[in-house]
Order: sequence, then structure tokens, then C-alpha cells
Amino acid sequence: MVDHLANTEINSQRIAAVENCFGASGQPLAVPGRVLLGEGILTKECRKKPKPRIFFLFNDILVYGSIVINKRKYNSQHIIPLEDVTLETLPDTLQMKNRWMIKTSKKSFVVSAASLTERKEWISHLEECIRHLLTKTGRQPSTEHAAPWIPDKATDICMRCTQTKFSTLTRRHHCRKCGFVVCADCSRQRFLMPRLSPKPLRVCNLCYRQLLAEKKKEAEADRRQPEPIRSAIPGYEPSSGDDSDKSDDDKADQWAADTEFYTSEVSWSSFHS
Repeated sequence: MVDHLANTEINSQRIAAVENCFGASGQPLAVPGRVLLGEGILTKECRKKPKPRIFFLFNDILVYGSIVINKRKYNSQHIIPLEDVTLETLPDTLQMKNRWMIKTSKKSFVVSAASLTERKEWISHLEECIRHLLTKTGRQPSTEHAAPWIPDKATDICMRCTQTKFSTLTRRHHCRKCGFVVCADCSRQRFLMPRLSPKPLRVCNLCYRQLLAEKKKEAEADRRQPEPIRSAIPGYEPSSGDDSDKSDDDKADQWAADTEFYTSEVSWSSFHS
């Protein structure tokens, strides 16, 4: 499919349509050899509540964003290199079915599909693209993954001290190392985790002690050993933190109501064949 679509006019039109939908807030997506394989709306488990997100699968990246006007305007664009992705199928919950986790070194989160068939199709296409990329680059599958954030509503009390009860005045916080929902007293420390952010991030007291111990152990083991060079895709902002606080109701001032980015000449489906 990739070889068939690469460098074709229909593929260029599809990628241009996605770029237009993100507008100036998005990053350019058209690069030589990149193919748009499909798109779909998945439910993403965000910090405050599950929200629909538009996802685009390319042969080398996964792009998602918030829906302002479906097939016309999206924002809060996130770009994930597929060679950094690991997938994990999850059991159903009372609230959400057909779930799986998308794990990367910078961010991990849970999504759900509308049906079991749709989940299988997404996972199958993702795994095929990941296998192809790893074979092409000679890299091994990623083993370091960021912890997914536990949703706010999962607990009414701090998950560390189990004493502090959250309220309007007592805010919930998230440890960037374990993803637990914690109170301010249990997460006063900050720790530099370069793979997540160039700035020190909030961590809970337990993770802070563990991180300090690991850092000391590594320093004692070999003080002269250089840090490994981590590859990154130039120009892509890491998708760190959580996008649940982004507004889904931004006004579309610069987008005319009758603008149609998906023209009838451009055949479009969940996964193109």
C-alpha cells in the first residue's frame, strides 16, 4: 500500500487536506516518502474525562488533535514517531470498551475504538508500520515508556498519603514518573527527566527518592560513561503532559463555515486501499 501510494497526487492531496485542517497551528506534514494510510476518531482517556480525538496514521508518524469542526478544523496537534511506539491491549471497563494503550518514551495514553473490529484494524496497521520502520532503521523496540496519567476521577484521595481528600480548594496533581494522582504535600519535589522535558518536572515523594537513588547508583557505577544519544525527529515538539485542558470549543474565526477541505475528488476512508 505504501509503495503504491508514495509520490502519487492522491497522497499529496490527502496530506495537504490534513495540513489545511490544522491550519497555522499545525506543523507541516508533507515530506518525501511519507504516506497517509488512514484516519479515524478515537476516544482518548484524558485527565478530566474521555474526549473524542481525530487520529491520522502515516507510514512513519501518528498524528492526533482536538476536533473543532470535523473534517474542517482541528487544533492541539500532536505528532508521535511510530518507531517510538509500543501498543498494549487493555481490558474493557464499565465506562469504556475496545481499549488499548499507546506507549512512548515521552507520553503514554489510553484510547478506545467504537468497535472491536475497529480496534483490531487500528492495532494491525500500527504494528505493521512499526515493524517496517524498525526493520528499516535496525532499531530495537522501545523499552522505556512514560507512565500514563491516572484520570482525576479515579480517586477522591491522594494515592500516596491516602489521607488528603481532594476538593474544590485542594487540587489534584500528577506525578510525571508514576502518573499517580497526588496532593501538593506529596508532590513538592521536582526532578529533571530529559526524555520527558528539558525542565524539572513534578514528581511524588516516593518517585523522587527512587530517582535520586538511581542517579546516585548510576554515577557511582561509571562516572565517565557518556550519556546515550537519543534520536529525535527535527522540528517536532514532544507531546508531553496532557491535552485535556485544551478547549474543544475554540472559535473558528479564520475558517469560513462553507470551507470544504475534503473534496469529492479525494477518496477517503478509515484505511485507504
